[in-house]
Amino acid sequence: MNKFLLLFSFTLFHLNLNAQESVKWLSFEKAIILNKKNPKPILIDVYTDWCGYCKKMDLNTYANKTISDYINDNFYAVKLDGEEKKDIIYNGHTFKFQKEGRRGYHQLPATLMDGKLSYPTTIFLSDKEELLDKIPGYLDKKIMEKILVYYSDEIYNTKKWEEFVKDFKSKL
Repeated sequence: MNKFLLLFSFTLFHLNLNAQESVKWLSFEKAIILNKKNPKPILIDVYTDWCGYCKKMDLNTYANKTISDYINDNFYAVKLDGEEKKDIIYNGHTFKFQKEGRRGYHQLPATLMDGKLSYPTTIFLSDKEELLDKIPGYLDKKIMEKILVYYSDEIYNTKKWEEFVKDFKSKL
């Protein structure tokens, strides 16, 4: 019994440490409010509850301390359910859940993804809330680190991606 309690306590402690190293996710609305006061780029992780690669990105990419620290320091991070049921008001427009087939989709992420519903998709908005990029699919921590630096440091204004990647030095 004591071994069980010790193992249980260790597991809780370990889970708590991992939780402390994770991304500080915000709602879309909260990120927009914060951005008005203190502008920063916005990273949006569009996911669904049933998406296996979305869960894999949470465990392998976003849970990485280097990645989560970088995101927390340089972005407003938004977790946006592609099948969100509640309305989101942005720029005077109300985005709603759209029932379609067995499931449906939310109009805001669908609009940001130009109607190409692919999960996960990582979206980057500038500090002026302009769409910089939408990257569909699973991103491992090595590629995510490069993408984060490219967009947070606004390197996209001066270098093409291929040129940037050649000189990139990883901190992972």
